[in-house]
Amino acid sequence: MAKKKTKFICQECGYESAKWMGKCPGCSGWNTLVEEMEKPASSAHEKRSFVTAGGGIRQKPQSIMDIEQKEENRVSTYINELNRVLGGGIVPGSLVLVGGDPGIGKSTLLLQVSATLSEHKKKVLYISGEESLKQTKLRANRLGVGNDYLFVHSETDVEYIEQAIDQVNPDLVIIDSIQTVYLDHITSAPGSVSQVRESTSVFMRIAKTRGIAIFLVGHVTKQGSIAGPRILEHMVDSVLYFEGERHHTYRILRAVKNRFGSTNEIGIFEMKETGLEEVLNPSEIFLEERSSGASGSAVVASMEGTRPVLVEMQSLIAPTSFGNPRRMATGVDHNRISLIMAVLEKRAGILLQNHDAYVKVAGGVRLDEPSIDLAIAISIVSSFRDQPSRAGDVIIGEVGLTGEIRRVSRIEQRVQEAAKLGFERVIIPDRNFGGWTVPDGIEVIGARDINEAINEALGGRASGAPKFEL
Repeated sequence: MAKKKTKFICQECGYESAKWMGKCPGCSGWNTLVEEMEKPASSAHEKRSFVTAGGGIRQKPQSIMDIEQKEENRVSTYINELNRVLGGGIVPGSLVLVGGDPGIGKSTLLLQVSATLSEHKKKVLYISGEESLKQTKLRANRLGVGNDYLFVHSETDVEYIEQAIDQVNPDLVIIDSIQTVYLDHITSAPGSVSQVRESTSVFMRIAKTRGIAIFLVGHVTKQGSIAGPRILEHMVDSVLYFEGERHHTYRILRAVKNRFGSTNEIGIFEMKETGLEEVLNPSEIFLEERSSGASGSAVVASMEGTRPVLVEMQSLIAPTSFGNPRRMATGVDHNRISLIMAVLEKRAGILLQNHDAYVKVAGGVRLDEPSIDLAIAISIVSSFRDQPSRAGDVIIGEVGLTGEIRRVSRIEQRVQEAAKLGFERVIIPDRNFGGWTVPDGIEVIGARDINEAINEALGGRASGAPKFEL
């Protein structure tokens, strides 16, 4: 009888080793290698028969000019924010991975999607590996979900799940979650690298060969990335992250990978007792609690995909009590704050080296585009001087290391959003003028460098600040 062989696999990156090691050479993670049984090698004939039976008829290579092109008919979810993130709707045969922190609302959103599709005569099969049928029914009753086109099944064995898909023949399948399902011929526990990878491969084959859209729910690690090997994100067509503070009611659905649409779109929802509701005008939500006349505040128009969103940047500058001043950021990159403060010291003469700096994006949203630089700089100077900026100002621009204000993209859409919400003035890069029409009822001011922007926003230069000319 052949001796069973084992190997050690990293649960973070999938690195394989013949012996156990405390530190993974692949991702440098500690205590991540777990012992698993090696899968017995199959003969070449068995491999061919398996692929033919599950994958259908093999095709010969074709010239790209001979391939017939037709538009994919997307299936609307009837939830506009989700349609926006997916690129217009669900593509039949696509495999979508939805990740997020526990309790953030992943299952609630997908159950609501199941309800809207089933109400429009689309068959939906909801596979719950974490809840019993009665628990799923209780949650469905709370959300007001239920009709004859929505099928629920509590199962974790992938082979039985495939049989259930054959019986129902649905238009959409939801697997909640991928870390709970398993293949019987793999000896490792559910949620391990081998189980997650092979189970996802089976669902990918089902989606591509039968034209069924499949949504997979994925758990996340302490670092915020989806648990399991990174290959899981490479296998699927789209990766959606559900973000937001558990203590806030607003949730942000962000696409970090999408083969059928833009990867910069976001959808914003509000968590209520009856489930998630769409936020049609997120700018009003992010600015509704803004304090008037407070220093350290500036409003910026940021682009999230094709949508302009107005958010408030808040800064608090205070004298430090330590040898090294603290730099803390929430919603923006920590390194960007240090860079902007260095530019303010060098180019505007504002000495911040003996002050702690705390910068936050109000509302729990995360921004990473360069156009928010100028708003961060103005909010820092406003807090440093304890001088509030004008409540009717929106500030847009990228700050260069030499102090210049660089142009940003889609300036017309940003200014139109500011005008729609009743703002009186917009400070933009001087190089963004020309080629577009200024909306009525709003004043647009151009700034060439950081000193001009500070002078316009706060009315005056820092004492002793050097004159800076481009």
